Amino acid sequence: MNERRWRDPKRWWWLLSPALPLLVASHLLRFIESGQTRWLFLMSLFMYGVVPLMDALLGLDKGNPPESATAELAGSVWYRAIVVAYVPSQLAATGLGAWIAATLPLDGWQWLGLVLSVGGINGIAINTAHELGHKQPRWERALALVTLAPVAYGHFFVEHNRGHHRRVATREDPASARLGESFWAFLPRTVLGSLRSAWQLDRRQCLQAWALSLVLYAGLVAWLGLAVLPFLLVQAAYGISLLEVVNYIEHYGLLRSRGADGRVQRCGPEHSWNSDHRVSNLFLYQLQRHSDHHAHPGRRYQLLRHFDSSPQLPMGYAGMLLLAYLPPLWFRVMDPRVLAHYGGDRRRANLQII
Repeated sequence: MNERRWRDPKRWWWLLSPALPLLVASHLLRFIESGQTRWLFLMSLFMYGVVPLMDALLGLDKGNPPESATAELAGSVWYRAIVVAYVPSQLAATGLGAWIAATLPLDGWQWLGLVLSVGGINGIAINTAHELGHKQPRWERALALVTLAPVAYGHFFVEHNRGHHRRVATREDPASARLGESFWAFLPRTVLGSLRSAWQLDRRQCLQAWALSLVLYAGLVAWLGLAVLPFLLVQAAYGISLLEVVNYIEHYGLLRSRGADGRVQRCGPEHSWNSDHRVSNLFLYQLQRHSDHHAHPGRRYQLLRHFDSSPQLPMGYAGMLLLAYLPPLWFRVMDPRVLAHYGGDRRRANLQII
């Protein structure tokens, strides 16, 4: 008798991620209709409040797909379409937000709420670009650059794939946070270091990526006037900060050792913080299963696996980023976990040297 065919229990739940920009677009339309400020803060409430709460209530999902289902899952158009579906609605929400910023009279709170809504969607979109940018079909990699255009962070495509994955969990990597380093100290270091690294790796690719942002911004300015430019720049800065706070979380304090020959050990499951909190993983294409991603960068999100040997975060990313914003609380929660991971030996960790 043939074995029963395995079916992905999360097949339909993966649609939660491309639903996010549609949700924000609907909030923006409701604001236009009603003028009520609350519509502009619902995205932030959802991201910083609802998702961490749902992670706590619904707990962990450590299930891995069976090897027998790998080929079918990897070749399924369904999973690719879900990732691609994020992009047009992201761009539509960005355009709608830009129109509101340039044409409607907004008070300070409304302008802030609009930045958080649109910047939040474009920050999460960097994760969509991350998923697309690791894939071999050229059209997916090209679409990753389009997805990065609203935040003007196209050099991430270069640095992440060719820099971060090579240097992860080393002191040379600008995207690997050090034990004792606050997020606010890490942020300028990683932004400037990643930009410098990307430029050194591939100037032509950086210029091509930035040109897409220039075309997008120029088109919006031509349509809406220069009044839209401050909004575009501030929402981009917020979106970039969301990417970098996730980078801060993913490898905090973890270090790959060097052998007697000076060569860095191969990246393993122990060099990335993981989380199996199910709700955050559904919204982020399982980015939280970060160890498997670094071991197999081309593996599609629906195939990423849980490893017991990976150090585990106490919460999903949605909750962890709130801790990261508050350094004393972050250090209190995470530093003991880093030390426990290294058997109490601080010398084995990636230390912040003052």
